[in-house]
Amino acid sequence: MEKVNLIDGRAIAEEIHTETKKRVAAVLSRGIQPGLAFVRVGEDPASRVYVGMKEKKCAELGIRSETFVRPETTTQVELLQLITQLNADPNYHGILVQAPLPPHIDETIVFAMVSPAKDVDGFHPINVGKLMLGDETGFRPCTPAGVHELLIRSGVETNGAQVVVLGRGNIVGKPMTAILCQKSKTANATVTLCHSRTKDIAEHCRRADIIIAAMGVARFVTADMVKEGATVIDVGVNRIDDSSVPKGYRLVGDVDFENVQPKAGLITPNPGGVGPMTIAMLMQNTVRAAEAVTTPQ
Repeated sequence: MEKVNLIDGRAIAEEIHTETKKRVAAVLSRGIQPGLAFVRVGEDPASRVYVGMKEKKCAELGIRSETFVRPETTTQVELLQLITQLNADPNYHGILVQAPLPPHIDETIVFAMVSPAKDVDGFHPINVGKLMLGDETGFRPCTPAGVHELLIRSGVETNGAQVVVLGRGNIVGKPMTAILCQKSKTANATVTLCHSRTKDIAEHCRRADIIIAAMGVARFVTADMVKEGATVIDVGVNRIDDSSVPKGYRLVGDVDFENVQPKAGLITPNPGGVGPMTIAMLMQNTVRAAEAVTTPQ
């Protein structure tokens, strides 16, 4: 019999969307519709799909959204001018610049140009700093915030837990580490951040109560690396060749799911685990930004 230990990211995301929809209604009652501006440069197929999914969810929740598409040849100066205009536009409470950007554009500079008050992706240096300080007035990056909600709503105990985060990226690994080490009843974990230069990653993983895999390496986490009963969160999205499917490839996570699931206490499927949570937290951040504008000071 298959072990039933899945963390259903889709179901938890829907719970959050239900809560968000009520908050949208409250903001609408004050005469303002939450607005989210998407900025996309070029025609990267994955970016088009991701933005399309976010636009659809905005429509379902009552959030007004608009996508500003610029050609691949757009200069950095032109892109920064667009963001400056959106920063000043009261109709947009959140701005999301879809990565990746073309090679001639510096993502760091672009993300820093977005107003911290509209930075619903949580990438502006001010929001990054607030996250490190435990200042909850900032916006947290959507994927690690989503992982945190998965843990909380699945009843996973983080207080005093040994957590191993695999991957030191600015989008998931570093902010995930910052979230879980905070002095908070939903954190208080001892976090080890492993990366490509870490010695004996498997040994670190074997002592972990919670493993969060965000390295971008297909099926990196194998069963022998996981302690019996550990919680395993798979953030990875990796493309591998597969001639048996029409596309010639399929997407897999950073965890060898089939072999790890029997050992895990709880585990996220991939897809259907972390992915839906990222959009849920983006919508939540956008409504928070609108609430900040409509709430009397």
